[in-house]
Amino acid sequence: MKIYLDNCCFNRPFDDQSRIRIMLETEAKLRIQEEIRAGSLKLVWSYILDYENSKNPYEYRKLQIKGWGKYAVTDIKENDEVIEKANSLNLKGFKKLDSLHIACAIILKCNFFITTDDKILNLSKTLEEIKITDPIGFIKEVLS
Repeated sequence: MKIYLDNCCFNRPFDDQSRIRIMLETEAKLRIQEEIRAGSLKLVWSYILDYENSKNPYEYRKLQIKGWGKYAVTDIKENDEVIEKANSLNLKGFKKLDSLHIACAIILKCNFFITTDDKILNLSKTLEEIKITDPIGFIKEVLS
């Protein structure tokens, strides 16, 4: 099973853990990481993950997230197909960077796009090409 974790998902363990939702999403994301390391989930990577992560002002976080690229089974670069798909997603209300992330996941034929972004989760009902969920929903649906 191929999965795509967006940048906010990768950053979740670095967020303030005093809120229960953030703590639970972090625990779920850490479990997903274990499954990636074990090889039971296939992580995909994209140029837009690299770009967004390069803007992280915290060097330690940036390096930790960048390190996940070595676990990816594939890494997609910008191409016309990605841009075209992202533009169509943008027309559905997704932000520009979010559209690029989702386009990469769709083109790489991921089974799941995992995010902690509420706007993406709310808009995901408009998509049929990929299942979008948060880390907790993924655990409940796939790993429980």
